[in-house]
Amino acid sequence: MSNKSQPSFQVAFALFLAIVGIIAVGSAVLGTSIHVLLIVALTLTCYLSSQLGYSLEELIECMARTIGQSMSALLVFILIGCIIGAWIHSGTVPALIFYGLEFLPPKYFLPAGLVICSIASVVTGTSWGTIGTVGLALLGVGIGLGIPPGLVAGMIISGAFFGDKMSPISDTTNLAALTAKTTIYSHIGSMLFTTIPAYIVTLVLFTLVGLGYSGAENVDAAEVALIQEVLATEFDLNPMVLAPMVALLTMMIVRVHTLPAMLTGVVVATIVSLVFQDASLASALTAINEGYTNKTGVEVVDTLIVRGGIQSMMFTFSLTFIALSLGGVLDQVGYLRVVVERTIEKIKSAASMITFVLFSTAFSNAATGDTYISIILNGSLYGDTFDRTGLDRSTLSRLLEEGGTMTGALIPWTSTGAFITGTLGVSTLSYLPYCFLNIINPMLSIALAYIGIITFRDVSRIVAAKRADAL
Repeated sequence: MSNKSQPSFQVAFALFLAIVGIIAVGSAVLGTSIHVLLIVALTLTCYLSSQLGYSLEELIECMARTIGQSMSALLVFILIGCIIGAWIHSGTVPALIFYGLEFLPPKYFLPAGLVICSIASVVTGTSWGTIGTVGLALLGVGIGLGIPPGLVAGMIISGAFFGDKMSPISDTTNLAALTAKTTIYSHIGSMLFTTIPAYIVTLVLFTLVGLGYSGAENVDAAEVALIQEVLATEFDLNPMVLAPMVALLTMMIVRVHTLPAMLTGVVVATIVSLVFQDASLASALTAINEGYTNKTGVEVVDTLIVRGGIQSMMFTFSLTFIALSLGGVLDQVGYLRVVVERTIEKIKSAASMITFVLFSTAFSNAATGDTYISIILNGSLYGDTFDRTGLDRSTLSRLLEEGGTMTGALIPWTSTGAFITGTLGVSTLSYLPYCFLNIINPMLSIALAYIGIITFRDVSRIVAAKRADAL
């Protein structure tokens, strides 16, 4: 890519303002699909980039490179759709809903669900896997108990992202440590100071909110009984139908790669369908592609089980594909870097630096549509600056998680936000107010920085950075 001009700060800043305006006006005023709005933003970005000397072929290469880096996440979209369809058809999800309604009282459902999702995500190291399996079942239980779907989804997301952030086997946890050039142990140790207090507050909030759903007025016992009766009629709910979940969790615990582990969960579910649900091979395979389509005639039950399949994830897949294409051009042409490098020159205090890095990572998440890109980009941008100012690299790695991992679920067009909406069937605006952990954790980090707590410093890096500048 020779004879290319770097975008000026003014052009880059104006472009970001234009993208924000396109999305805001298009969605709020015109009611236009986010897919179309991102296409418009991508077209504008490509036009401006062509004025900097980039050919169409080179811009497509920028998109392809970013999409290639996120191919694993795109394949997860497909496999989650397969799992949902296969696990409903096999009776796995219906069994989890049935027994959840039996043993989880409304009063304790939200805090119990938070802990369940937290444990599952810590053990497996994946928020997406937790949301698409345990989370989906808990959503069904919560709806059956009369709890709003957005509130249940917020609880699931809070628990799932606790583990995604804190688990030593999580991909984002290791990526943040690697990018910031610190150890995994220093990284997790740094996160404990903000994540644990935020988690305790989150647990208290869900407990208090859950008390509002403890009375008989919130739970229609007849409806709960009807849901259980219909599920027991439609499916064989013996304990063996939980085999797909056991197989998947076991493989993730022993650190088998996510993709083959998920595929195994689909295969086991297909076998369970044939053996216990008296299903034909054709219907089991159809469920993998089209989801479970056999309606019971009971609306509340159909809402819970008529879903899943590869095709159900195509909205999410296409949205993520377009967002990654836009993010690839913004990243590789240099728009993000120009804005960040110009702005960081004006940062003076450690607290301001921490705040800026956190918001910069969240902004990159929104701009590129991908948490991995956001973590890698900001980790590479701020490493030397942290050394010169004496801030420990573990503080940087923590901020990459708080601004990247934790905010992805709150932005509709990111791969994470799109995945959650496509999997749970709950819009971002519906669940966002209840993602207590994802909101509280970054806010607490900023507050503690201005108080002067957890602003870790590394004197040795200051000395090394000054020596490097002197040479």
